[in-house]
Amino acid sequence: MNAAKRTQLIKAEAKRLGFLSCGVSKADFLEEEAPRLEQWLNKQMHGEMQYMEDHFDKRLDPTKLVEGSKSVISMLLNYYPSEQQNADSYKISKYAYGTDYHFVIKDKLKNLLHFIQEEIGEVHGRAFVDSAPVLDKAWAAKSGLGWIGKNSNLLTQQVGSFYFIAELIVDLELEYDNPVTDHCGTCTACIDACPTDAIVQPYVVDGSKCISYFTIELKNEIPNEFQGKLDEWMFGCDVCQDVCPWNRFSKPHSEPLFNPNPELLSFTKKDWEEITEDVFKQVFKKSPVKRTKLSGLQRNIKFLKD
Repeated sequence: MNAAKRTQLIKAEAKRLGFLSCGVSKADFLEEEAPRLEQWLNKQMHGEMQYMEDHFDKRLDPTKLVEGSKSVISMLLNYYPSEQQNADSYKISKYAYGTDYHFVIKDKLKNLLHFIQEEIGEVHGRAFVDSAPVLDKAWAAKSGLGWIGKNSNLLTQQVGSFYFIAELIVDLELEYDNPVTDHCGTCTACIDACPTDAIVQPYVVDGSKCISYFTIELKNEIPNEFQGKLDEWMFGCDVCQDVCPWNRFSKPHSEPLFNPNPELLSFTKKDWEEITEDVFKQVFKKSPVKRTKLSGLQRNIKFLKD
């Protein structure tokens, strides 16, 4: 079986497993990204996310993650919901409505790797879902799945950006895709709309000013200077995606595990302010929101109320 046939087979199976799209790039050192990442870290734009400093080499070189790797297979999985929260509510990022995506995607990736091994032969590889030092967006862009927009998210014509990115890094020669062109043009909607001015220049986001950072990653108190600027977000933030013109093409996902607990959609601000540990555990049973624990969510709500 030649590289083109193998690639075709893998892409067809990725589609069958529910992925929006699948692209492949050569497992080379990410030369363009290296100076950008270094500069971003030197400017402390990762705030207290110390883990961003770790494994610098691994982030840029897939062969350090999978010995003898030849290809990076990138996939997108839609999470855009068919229904959204009650208007009178503190807001949760749409990606966190349902079951934690790590579990959902890891299963799909394991199935895909198993399929490759069954159909093609002895192939070694690893699955990655945003939990290892892999520059997901860079690989997806190299694989032709979209371009990195001014809000630093991967954007795709006809689809927008409400999707997860995942990879299989494998020691298998495949047919490689070409990057697509940037279609942001002169648009500055995301830069203009960011409540905390975290998009400091086109294509550069200061992570330490981002609402998602404050409400999820930051373990200390949210700085007072951002009082009144969090736009009612208590977990994550979707502003730069909500205003992006490409997201008018977003269509609801078809993954039952991403469907939210009905209470999450109907809760009012008052319900969130009075939430108990039991209700928190029930509503967010297998949700990414568990990362902040109830105490983190309460800290964020208190900050929004003050």
